Amino acid sequence: MSRRGTASVPALPAAVGSLTLRHPVMTASGTAGHGAELGSFFPLRELGALVVKSLSAEPWVGNPAPRVHPTGGGMLNSVGLQGRGVSFWRDEELPELRDSGAAVVVSIWGRTVEEFARAAELLADLGPEVVAVEVNVSCPNLEDRNRIFAHDPDMTEAVVAATAVCNRPRWAKLSPNTDRIVEVADAAHRGGAEAVTLINTVVGMAIDVETRRPVLGAQRGGLSGRAVHPVAVRACFDVHQALPDLPIVGVGGVAEAVDAVELLLAGASAVQVGTASFADPRAAHRVAAGLSQWCRDHGVASVRELVGAAHR
Repeated sequence: MSRRGTASVPALPAAVGSLTLRHPVMTASGTAGHGAELGSFFPLRELGALVVKSLSAEPWVGNPAPRVHPTGGGMLNSVGLQGRGVSFWRDEELPELRDSGAAVVVSIWGRTVEEFARAAELLADLGPEVVAVEVNVSCPNLEDRNRIFAHDPDMTEAVVAATAVCNRPRWAKLSPNTDRIVEVADAAHRGGAEAVTLINTVVGMAIDVETRRPVLGAQRGGLSGRAVHPVAVRACFDVHQALPDLPIVGVGGVAEAVDAVELLLAGASAVQVGTASFADPRAAHRVAAGLSQWCRDHGVASVRELVGAAHR
């Protein structure tokens, strides 16, 4: 038994591009903090990886409050990518993560192609504990506020290509709010992404019927949680069907082991647990343990047996 009575998770290796993870279950960016915050609840080293909240090259204040709002099947958030920047994270938060033994995936974002490149450059000389960089192209383009990088194949390719300076495998995190997701995924791969992370949040909104005003300070926000799970399954299925050689990291509404299995069957090579961690900080560890048990119960010796099996 490990800390606080949490049973240890046996290894269940999973391959995402050139990277082999200890286990196919990770945390999702934005839901596990910038560092080792969840380390008091379970051993971080037992997950496939700890994906940190998206970092920009420079500090960013984020959106006005209120920033989060519960919904019937999840939550709306409009935090706005607040953070103290890559340099602060390297100096103040990475050391504890390194000590935890966790495999670390750094999520980065920018408002221009140049800002993405700068954030990636600041990661180039880090140690082997940083195993990959997730390029969050699902954020607004400062040079054209009416367009999202991940809604345009050319812009996505340009951003991913610009982040090659990180000298690590790159995964492109894509938006479900487009009918071009397959085309964008292909463009990300051309730009150098070894995998795509599907999906980011679905754009949503809530209005207070008493005040007759939007609930969130930024009016619109990202819907996550159980409500978006079918959207994530569909996105993984569609991309795998069209691009079977492109690895996928599935994320969206994973709260139980069977949710992870469903994404794997749709075509994901690994999965991330996000919103469930707000209600249960042990959620990612619990899902990982449950997935290992599910595989044993169903005679599944390797994750590869599940990946894309719904297409067969």
